[in-house]
Amino acid sequence: MKLIVVESPAKAKTISKYLKGDYKVVASVGHIRDLPKSNKQAIDIPAGFVPRYEISKGKEKVVHEIRRLARKADEVLLATDPDREGEAIAWHIKEACELVSPKRVVFHEITEPAVQEAITHPRAIDENLRRAQEARRVLDRLVGYDLSGLIWKKVRYGLSAGRVQSPALRIIMEREREIRAFVPEHFWSIVGRFKTKRGEELILACEEEPRDEKKVEEIIARAKSGAWTVTAVKHTEAKRAPRPPFTTSTLQQAASTRFGFSPSRTMSVAQRLYEAGLITYMRTDSVNLSEIALAEAYRTIEKEFGKEYVAPRKYAARSKNAQEAHEAIRPTKPALRRAGTTDEQQRLYELVSQRMLASQMADARVLRTKVSANLSPARAGGAQAGIADNSIPPFSATGSVTIFPGWLAADPAAKGEEVEMPVIAEGEPLKLASVESDAKQTEPPARYTEAGLVKELEKRDIGRPSTYASILKTLQDRSYVEKVQKALHPTDTGEVVSDFLEKHFPTYISDSFTAEMEDDLDEIAKGKREYAKTLKDFYTPFAKDVKAKENVEKATNLGDAEAYHVCPLCGSPMVIKLARSGKFLSCKRFPECIGARKMDGSVMEAPKETGEACPKCGATKGGKLIEREGRFGKFIACSNYPKCKFIKQSEEEEEKKKTGVACPLCPPTGGGGEIIERRGRFGAFFSCSHYPKCKFIMKSRPTGAKCPLCGSLMMQGTKTIPERCSSKSCPNHNPHKLNK
Repeated sequence: MKLIVVESPAKAKTISKYLKGDYKVVASVGHIRDLPKSNKQAIDIPAGFVPRYEISKGKEKVVHEIRRLARKADEVLLATDPDREGEAIAWHIKEACELVSPKRVVFHEITEPAVQEAITHPRAIDENLRRAQEARRVLDRLVGYDLSGLIWKKVRYGLSAGRVQSPALRIIMEREREIRAFVPEHFWSIVGRFKTKRGEELILACEEEPRDEKKVEEIIARAKSGAWTVTAVKHTEAKRAPRPPFTTSTLQQAASTRFGFSPSRTMSVAQRLYEAGLITYMRTDSVNLSEIALAEAYRTIEKEFGKEYVAPRKYAARSKNAQEAHEAIRPTKPALRRAGTTDEQQRLYELVSQRMLASQMADARVLRTKVSANLSPARAGGAQAGIADNSIPPFSATGSVTIFPGWLAADPAAKGEEVEMPVIAEGEPLKLASVESDAKQTEPPARYTEAGLVKELEKRDIGRPSTYASILKTLQDRSYVEKVQKALHPTDTGEVVSDFLEKHFPTYISDSFTAEMEDDLDEIAKGKREYAKTLKDFYTPFAKDVKAKENVEKATNLGDAEAYHVCPLCGSPMVIKLARSGKFLSCKRFPECIGARKMDGSVMEAPKETGEACPKCGATKGGKLIEREGRFGKFIACSNYPKCKFIKQSEEEEEKKKTGVACPLCPPTGGGGEIIERRGRFGAFFSCSHYPKCKFIMKSRPTGAKCPLCGSLMMQGTKTIPERCSSKSCPNHNPHKLNK
């Protein structure tokens, strides 16, 4: 019997289908060993940064079972994922289960040919790859624990820092400072509505956007005073080339833009598709495609779209450390256009399939038409083609029409909206129907979205394909950033942590240092650098720098508050401080005076006892319930917090959360539920008060009205769409599109 060990039960199930003969496939269910939580016991630094691993909690039975089966096996094959982490898992399985000379097999797709080929070419565990992953793990632990420990002392208990997460936070904060420092400029856009001689409407915009209102009035007055003529009609044919097949980062970016998936969600769905044998390995920075896959892609394109759509291409990797032996993310069967067992799997698979086929297709050809117009030089004896009265800037519009779809036929969502211009000739007269101006302001640079931050991290060589999702997840889990309508906003806590690190450890969270450390880890993976020397060269000066900051002033005060904010109790000046719920204003005389305000200047009430014992620890540890004021209003918590985590909303806040709208799923008699406001990790939402028995949920506050089209509850919308249907399948969910 041959024993094959993989990470997941789903992967084990898929591989089992392709094996003929006496094979037994078992799963380790991820990592089976890790560093202990206590940093003192985790790494023996004097001995050469030797990690002391321990069996992960709950994995004892897995280790015992693999060890038992290995004793009966003629050969043990470790078929973990084809990257550094997979190599490390294989090594840990070997060490923890005391395996004697196990073999390593690697495949980048779980298909029958790939599995059979891998099993016939086993190799030893790659110690260089394993060491590189171990160096990353040890490095992250040393940096994380040392910096986090200092932040606990100098900023606030429970905060953390990390080797890669902290540079990512710094990038977000740098953009936030740009936005705060931005000074908007006023400008005006001027749009004219014209009629052609055939009665077709033509909308043209002034090519100049004046900063001076007087000039705007002058342009409008001149525009209304004379006759108009078409001064130029320019046709330009342009080509749109397809993009390379997906790497890890570009897949995360595209899934975020198209579907709103977070990077961690994208990777989770991609993992399921990989384990089911539907796509190739999803952690890669290569854009290569195998010759077999390319041949099948060409056949599929020719059959589905036509021979003229086939255009073989080779792409160069952007990453200097791209592993060219790997492939890009692609379907294992390019001819299979739809696959997956869930809606999100099907959508992601279709995205991967479209990109892979599109990457080998002909350019799309687009005809761009620019129409320009201006006042006719009537006083000079009539309009002539191409001649205009240039006393005001020209008005123009550009339209585009696809004349050959090329790769857009495979990926129609990338096409965008076409604007077709009316048939019009140079010198043709136009009739001005109306001309209007719209006052606007220049916009600050946009905050990063998750897709944008992944792109920026890759551009700066911070992190690697396998780390992008975890970086973003950590920043949000730690409440350093929050996602507001796709944009990443730094929280008060995130800002304070980033400011502290930028002030005291600028070198260690810089782009260059982080990228160079990634290069060093790559050198270990190639066998060109020593593990212990690399860690020693980094940790020796780092530990000294951390120790040197032990005596820096504690960052309790974040600066003086504005002079008009005075203590509500004693009238003294106030200072800005950081609490778990964010920044607040505290009396400068604290602790003698406990006066406090929120950042908007409203008074914060001091914590007060309710007179009740804590239902969780009151009887044993004397905990008392105390009403406090937090980020989302008043709440009641135990006086023994953080040891006791009991918490509940105050009656006042509970009343605020009620909407007075009955749940449409609960029966109206027998104590039907009411829609109330709740708060989850992605912000506020509204659900039945009988949750989790009743699963009704909606995104926004119900208005109490019912949809005239489908009968679902109506909910609050935006400034431009005040009310919309809560059912996404109803056309009234997007009422602005109903009349289009």
